[in-house]
Amino acid sequence: MCREPSDWEKVVAFHGHSCPGLALGFRAAQAGMACLNELRDEDEEIFAVVENDACGVDAVMVLTGCTLGKGNLLFKDLGKQAYIFGSRKTGRAVRVVVKNPIWRQEPGYADLAARVMSGQASPEEKDEFARRRDERTRQLLEMPTEELLRITELDFPFPERARVFKSLQCAECGEWAMEPRMRLREGRTVCLSCAGEYTRGW
Repeated sequence: MCREPSDWEKVVAFHGHSCPGLALGFRAAQAGMACLNELRDEDEEIFAVVENDACGVDAVMVLTGCTLGKGNLLFKDLGKQAYIFGSRKTGRAVRVVVKNPIWRQEPGYADLAARVMSGQASPEEKDEFARRRDERTRQLLEMPTEELLRITELDFPFPERARVFKSLQCAECGEWAMEPRMRLREGRTVCLSCAGEYTRGW
């Protein structure tokens, strides 16, 4: 008899491997959804704002059902292990923040990881890194929520639902793009790629 994969197994299958970063996103999404008393969304009733583009975002997508394609996954490039989850049904939102990246403070871990990532590690070092990574992942999955995460209720301005816009053809390259992303250049409608940038440093 076939066994239904656990949520963690589904997340690992989607991401491609198990790692501490994935575990952080998994725990954050679990906690956020539990606080909102919500289940995985099929449409846009749930939204998520992620403040990093690291491994944990994949876990957020799998557990919440929020995706870029549906327009209910928003990315803010702040470099923080922080996530906002909101429910349109209840009007509630919570922010979930990882308290401290303690796994990075383990003696020798950063140097070992750097050697592995640069391709300079020996087979023994690769094995040691995998062992320590897997152990840290297990610890993060089992750590009490109150030790790992800070969860706060927010008065959050809900993002508008995803909209479908008219497409216009770029007068320069001929490709089509959504109307709000087009620009005028010398009186011609062009896409952002062809518009060029104008900045004065601010």
